[in-house]
Amino acid sequence: MNFDEFIKRTGIPVSFEKGAHVFHQGDSNDSLYFVISGLAKAYYLSIDGKESIKSFIKPGNMISSLSSAHARLPCTFNLLVLENTQLLEIPFKCLTKAAKEHHAIANQLIDRLLMLSMKKEQREYELLTLSVESRYLNFMEREPILAEQLTQNDIAKYLGVTPVALSRIKNRLK
Repeated sequence: MNFDEFIKRTGIPVSFEKGAHVFHQGDSNDSLYFVISGLAKAYYLSIDGKESIKSFIKPGNMISSLSSAHARLPCTFNLLVLENTQLLEIPFKCLTKAAKEHHAIANQLIDRLLMLSMKKEQREYELLTLSVESRYLNFMEREPILAEQLTQNDIAKYLGVTPVALSRIKNRLK
């Protein structure tokens, strides 16, 4: 059995309507979610209520609060669906058990976790070293379809700027 077969066989279909949270920062959640259709955003809320977007999760992607699912700590971020979304929910302990029993699943899980780590490394690099304008151009080049689905407010929060600052950047680039 391979990883995708395992996800399809084991995953429990769950649906969320636009605007619903899959989990909140501070919750306990021991599942991994695989996006079948729809769109979600993972975001942090600071103590003063400021929202910062961590990532957008599209069909074919998976997400979990590993702090909660693996280490049994509270979720460090919120997961909100931006449109009606269909997920497959897999208890994390089922995934780790399958990885211990099936070499192919373990290897494919490692590959997916490495891809996720590289994506996070790229995001950190961009946030820490590039100008907002460069981050915006990179985002638009990599994710033109996603950019059409999102509000300017969400794009700005993902880039780490205000919507007004993003508007100025967009006008400068025209």
